Amino acid sequence: MNSKGGTALSRRNYRLASDTDKPKVTGIVNEKLLSDYLHHVFPVFGKQGPVSATYRKSLTFQDLGAHLEKLLAEDNLTEDERDQVEGCLGPSTVVLDHSSGFEGLLFVDDDLLGVIGHSNFSSIRATTCVYKGKWVYEVLISSQGLMQIGWCTLNCRFNQEEGVGDTPDSYAYDGNRVRKWNVTTTNYGKSWAAGDIVSCLIDLDEGTITFCLNGQSLGIAFSNIKMGPGVAYFPAISLSFKESVAFNFGSRPLRYPVEGYLPLQSPPSADLIKANRLLGYLKTVLATSIDTQEEKLVEIDSASWQILGDPTILVTLAHIFNHFAPLMCKVYLVEDVLMNFLLGILEGGGSVDEHPLIQQLLDLFWLLMEDYEVNECLKQLVMSLLRAYRFSPIIPDLGFQIHYLRLTTAILRHEKSRKFLLSNVLFDVLRSVVFFYIKTPLRVKEAGLEELIPTTWWPTRFDKEGKDERDTREETADERLRRRAYERGCHRLKKRIEVVEELQVQILRLMLNNKDKGTGEASRYIFLNKFRKFLQENASNRGNPTVLCPPEYMVCFLHRLIAAIRSYWDEGKRKIPGSISSEDAYVPPQLFYNGKVDYFDLQRLGGLLSHLKKTLKDDLAAKANIIIDPAEIQSTSMDDLDEDEETGAAQRPSGAVAMGGALARPSWLSSPTLGRANRFLSTAAVSLMTPRRPLAPPEKVKVRTLAVEQRTEEDIEGSHGNDGLLLGRPLEEPDQPITEKSLLEILDGVVMMYNLSVHQQLGKMVVVSDDVHEYAIALKDTEEKIARCPSRRPDILEELQKSQKVFAEKLNHLSRRLAWINATIYSKEKMLDVYWLLRVCIRTIEHADSTGSLFAFMPEFYLNVAMNSYSALKNYFSPSNCMEELPGYEDTLAQLAAILAKHFADPRIVGTDIKDSLMQALASYVCYPQSLRAVERIPEEQRMAMMRNLLAPYEQRPWAQTNWILVRLWRGCGFGYRYTRLPHLLKTKPEDANLPSLQKPCPSLLLQRHMAELLSQDKDMAASFLNSVLNQLNWAFSEFIGMIQEIQQAAERPERNFVDTRQLKVCATCFDLSVSLLRVLEMTITLVPEIFLDWTRPSAELLLRRLAQLLNQVLNRVTAERNLFDRVVNLRLPGLESVDHYPILVAVTGILVCILVDSDKHGILRASSVLLSDPCFQLRSIQYLLGEGEGGATGADRKHFSLHTYTDYISTEEQQKVEQMLAFLTDESKEAAASTAPPSEDDLCPICYAHSISAIFKPCSHKSCKACINQHLMNNKDCFFCKATITGVDDYTKPTSS
Repeated sequence: MNSKGGTALSRRNYRLASDTDKPKVTGIVNEKLLSDYLHHVFPVFGKQGPVSATYRKSLTFQDLGAHLEKLLAEDNLTEDERDQVEGCLGPSTVVLDHSSGFEGLLFVDDDLLGVIGHSNFSSIRATTCVYKGKWVYEVLISSQGLMQIGWCTLNCRFNQEEGVGDTPDSYAYDGNRVRKWNVTTTNYGKSWAAGDIVSCLIDLDEGTITFCLNGQSLGIAFSNIKMGPGVAYFPAISLSFKESVAFNFGSRPLRYPVEGYLPLQSPPSADLIKANRLLGYLKTVLATSIDTQEEKLVEIDSASWQILGDPTILVTLAHIFNHFAPLMCKVYLVEDVLMNFLLGILEGGGSVDEHPLIQQLLDLFWLLMEDYEVNECLKQLVMSLLRAYRFSPIIPDLGFQIHYLRLTTAILRHEKSRKFLLSNVLFDVLRSVVFFYIKTPLRVKEAGLEELIPTTWWPTRFDKEGKDERDTREETADERLRRRAYERGCHRLKKRIEVVEELQVQILRLMLNNKDKGTGEASRYIFLNKFRKFLQENASNRGNPTVLCPPEYMVCFLHRLIAAIRSYWDEGKRKIPGSISSEDAYVPPQLFYNGKVDYFDLQRLGGLLSHLKKTLKDDLAAKANIIIDPAEIQSTSMDDLDEDEETGAAQRPSGAVAMGGALARPSWLSSPTLGRANRFLSTAAVSLMTPRRPLAPPEKVKVRTLAVEQRTEEDIEGSHGNDGLLLGRPLEEPDQPITEKSLLEILDGVVMMYNLSVHQQLGKMVVVSDDVHEYAIALKDTEEKIARCPSRRPDILEELQKSQKVFAEKLNHLSRRLAWINATIYSKEKMLDVYWLLRVCIRTIEHADSTGSLFAFMPEFYLNVAMNSYSALKNYFSPSNCMEELPGYEDTLAQLAAILAKHFADPRIVGTDIKDSLMQALASYVCYPQSLRAVERIPEEQRMAMMRNLLAPYEQRPWAQTNWILVRLWRGCGFGYRYTRLPHLLKTKPEDANLPSLQKPCPSLLLQRHMAELLSQDKDMAASFLNSVLNQLNWAFSEFIGMIQEIQQAAERPERNFVDTRQLKVCATCFDLSVSLLRVLEMTITLVPEIFLDWTRPSAELLLRRLAQLLNQVLNRVTAERNLFDRVVNLRLPGLESVDHYPILVAVTGILVCILVDSDKHGILRASSVLLSDPCFQLRSIQYLLGEGEGGATGADRKHFSLHTYTDYISTEEQQKVEQMLAFLTDESKEAAASTAPPSEDDLCPICYAHSISAIFKPCSHKSCKACINQHLMNNKDCFFCKATITGVDDYTKPTSS
C-alpha cells in the first residue's frame, strides 16, 4: 500500500493551525506553555544533545508541520541501502517465482510467500539470487512431512521425482528424514515439527551452507560449494503432496537473525527509523500532562493515559499520526514497531483489564487514521500476532504463547476493532483457529520438559495378554516414589497449560459477546455466520484435503468453544427464568427441518433433504405448522443436481477450472501467513486464479444458504411472535425456553466439528500411549533376559545392555511427551467435555425421536457423534482417566443402549453407512459387561423389539453383524465356548487387547430368554430365521472350502509365489462366519430344541434334515485324515491364524451333544435317525473328535486332534457327554446297517440320491423326496424339472407290484 494513499482516499482534514482570531492562545494553553510542550514532545538535537530552551525558537501548531517534516528528513538515507549491498540480483521485493520457477502442481498464497504442494513432489524457487556475501532466509514449517529446503542454481532442472538437493548444483536439508541432500544423502540435523522455523544460511565468501532450527545452528551442512562467474544461488524448496510452508526473505523481521548474514530483502531502514522516531514522540505525549493552572508540564504514568478531549494533545497527536498512519500499513513496521510497543505495555503482568492504555490507543487509531489504514494495520497486527504465537518455541512456562495471547485478548476487547476483525479478518483472511491450538513439542529437551518433569515413570507390570496391571498395592517403594514424582511433574505442566487455555477461552468469550450492540450487529452474530461458513468449508471439501482445517487445531478449538458456550449458557440461565442449565443442554428438533440452519449437503437420516421435503410435507404441516413452497422443492432438487456437477468439476485441476476459481482454497491451507491461496500453479497449464478475499458464494445456491449468510440477530433469536431458530415447535417438544438461540446453533456446530475430524484426531494421538506401552514391555523383557544371561557370554550381555539403554532413553522421552498430550488432549476436563457432548447428542436424539416421522430430518452426524464420543471415552481417555467415575455414567450408558437398540433397525433411517455404524456399535456394546448390563436395563418392550429385529431373516439385510451380536449373547454358555482367545493363539501376542472380540465372555441370560420366547411363540419367524441361518452357513463354509483349495494349490507350486493377503483375509472371514453361524444354531437348539425336534411344528423335520446334512459336510471336510483342511492349517499362513480344528469342531460337537444327549428320548431318536440316514454320515468323523481316528498311528509322530487334550477349555462333564454320544451313535449305526436293505436306484430321489421318493408335485406330477421339495419351496415355487408353478405337494407311496 502506498505510504500516502491515493487521491480517492484523502486524509482527514484536521485543523492543524491555530485560529486566526486567537493568535496568542490555543484552547486554554498559552503560547509559551504550548511551545514548551511541543519542544518537549518534538525535541531538536544539536551536537551536544537537546537544544536548551534559551536557544530554541518558539513553536506553535502553525510551525509544527514544517518542524516535524524537518526532524523526520534528518533520518532519510541518501540512497536505498539495497544498492550499497553487493552480491544480490533480482527484484527488491523477494517472492516465490510463480511465473517460471516451479515444477509440478502448487498452491501459492496471495502474498507469494506461502506454498502448498499439490502433486507428488513439487519444486519452486524465489525471484532473487545471490552470488557473493553472506545471506539468510527463514522458512516457517506448517506441516512436518517430506520437504527438502535449501538453495539451487538456475541450471537445476527438477521433476516429479527429483527436487532440491537431488541435482549437482542444489543443496537441501530434510528435517522429516533428518538428512542433507546434494545428489547423495547423509544424516544431518534434527527432526522438525509443525511450528518450527528453519533458517537457511549461505556464505559465498567461504563456500558453505548452514541450517538452523529455531535459532540453533545444526552445523555446516555443505562446504566447498560451487562458486565463481555465472554461479548464483536461489532459495528453493521441494515438497510432497499437502505439505506447506511460508517463506520470510526479509519482508518481515527475521525471527532468528544471524550476525553477519543479511536477509535477501533489505529491511525498510528509512521507514523503520521514521516509525521509531514517531513512536518516541507518541510515547512522550502519553507520558506528559499539561498543568494549565501551574503553567507547567507534568510527567505522568503513560499506563493511565486517557483521551480526554484536550485539543492541544489531540492536535499534537494528529500531526504525529499524519506521518505515522501510512507507515502502519506496512507489514515489517507493524511487526517490528507497533507489535513490540503494544507487547511492552503488557509486560508488567497482571490481567489484561489492568492495561487500559491499549484500549485508548485503539480509540486513537480509529479517531486519527483513515478507516482503510486502521483496517490494514489491524489485519497486519493480528496476522503478526498469530504468526508469532504459532511459531514460538515451547518453553516450560509457555511464556511466549501467553504473551501473544494477552495482546490478542487486549485488542479484541476493543469493540470496534473486534467487530472489524471478526467481519473481515479472523475467518476470511487468516486461520484464527490457530489461536486456540497448543502445539505438542516433538523435541522434549528443547521444550524444557526435562526440568519440568525431572522424574519419568511408565507401567512395569503386565498380565498374560500384555495389559497394564494397575494394582498399586504391588508397587515397590522405589516405583511408588517415581510414579508420584512423575504425577507431580504432570500436574505442574497441566497448571501452566491451563493458563494458556484460560486466555483462549477469554478470546472466544469476547467473540461470543452478544451485548455489544452499540456499534451495529453484536459480535456473536458475526461470529456465528463466520463459524457456519467455516464448518461448510470443512464439511463440503472432505474430498480435497488441502482445504481442511487441520484436525489438531479442531480438537483444541472444540474444547475452548465448549467452555465458552457453557459459561454463557449458565449465565443466561440465571437471567432467563425457567430455562435449562448447560448440564441438560440439547438441540431442539426444529433446527433440523425449519430451514433456519443450513446443513449444507450433509446426509439426513431419512435421505436427501429435497426428497424429505417432498415426502414429509404433510407431516411438517400437521406437526410443525410449516408449509413448504412447491417452487422451493423444485428449485432445491435442481440445485442439488447442479451442485453435484460443480463439485465433480472442482476435482479436475484443469486450466479452465482453475481460472474459474473452483480450486481456490479457503482459509485452511496450512500456510501460516495469509489464509487464502489465490494462485494454483501447474506446469501442465500455468494459470493464476482471480483473487477471492471474501469467499464468494457458489454461483447456484439454494435460497436458504444465502439467507444464512445474511441473517440478523432477529432471524436467529426471534422477537415477539417470532420464534427465530426454533420456528415450528412440534407438540411433543416442551414449551419452555432452553437458552439463547444463537448458543443452540453454535452447539450444533460443535457437534458437527466433533464428527468432521476431532474424533479421528483423538484416536490418532493414542499412538504415543501405545508406544510407551510397547517400549515398557520390550524393556521389561530385555531386563529379564539380562538377568538370565549366562556369565560366559559377555558379548550377548553387552548387546542386551545396549538395547536396555535405548529402550530406557526412548521411554524417558515418550513419557514426558505423553504427559504433555495427557494435559492438552486427554485430561479429566477434556474427558468431561466429550462426555457432555455425548449427553447432548443423546438428549437431542431422544427429543428428535419423539417427533415421529420428522426424526428423518435429523442429520446423521448426531448419531455418529453419540457412538464415537462413547467409543473415545472408553478407548482413548483410559487408563489415565476412568470412565466409571463420570457423573451419571450408568444412566448415560442405559440411554445410549436404548438408542442403539431402537434405531439399528429403524425404518426412518435409510443410509446404509449409518445403519452399519449403529449395528457395529451395538455389537461392540454387548461385548463388555457394563454396557451389556445397560442393554438389559432398557424397558422390556424395547428389548423384545431389539431381539425381534436381530432374528429377522438374514437374506434381506447385512446379517454378519447381527449374527455376531447373537453369538456374543451366547458366548460363555456354549460347549467349550468359554475362551477369550483360541488355544493355539495363546502364545502369540494380540495386536490390540482392547478389541471387542478379545473381551472375556459375558453372556446375557435375560436376552437369551427373550430370544427363546420369540422363537417358540412365532413359528413362522423361527422357520424363516433358521432357514436363512442354514443358507448362510452353507454359503460361508462352501466359500471357505473353495478358497483353501486355491491357497493349497498356490502353496504346492514349485515356483516361489505369494498368496494375496486380501484372499487370506476373506478366507479367514468365511471361516469365522461359519463358526459363528454354528454357534447361533447351537444357541437356538439349546434354548428352543422343539424347533428341530417337535415334528408337529411346520418345517421342523426339514430343518433337522438340513442341519444334519450341513453338520456331516463340515465334519467330513475337517476330520478326513491328511485332508485339505489339515494341510492349510499346518501352513500357518499370516492372516489365517484363526483357522484351526478347535473352534469349528467344538461348535459342531456342541450341536450334536445338544440333540443326541441333552434332548428327551423322542428327540434323540429322531435326531439320530435323521443323522444316520444322511448319506454323508461317517462314524469315523465322530471318533476323530476324541482322537480315535483310524489313521492316527500311521501318521508317525504327527499330533492327532482330540477334545481330551483341551482340559482347560472343555470340562470333564462335556467330555463324558461326547463319549456317551459316540457310544450311542456306534450302536445305532450298527443297528441301522443290519436292518436297512439298499433301495433300487429307480426309487431314489432324482435330486439328492440319498432318500427314497416320498412326494409328488401338483399339477405336474414330478417326484422327489420330501426333504428336497420342502427345502426348495422355502426359496422358490417352480418345479425342479419343468419350471411349472407348484400349487401343492402330496405324499407318494410306491404302488406294490402285482
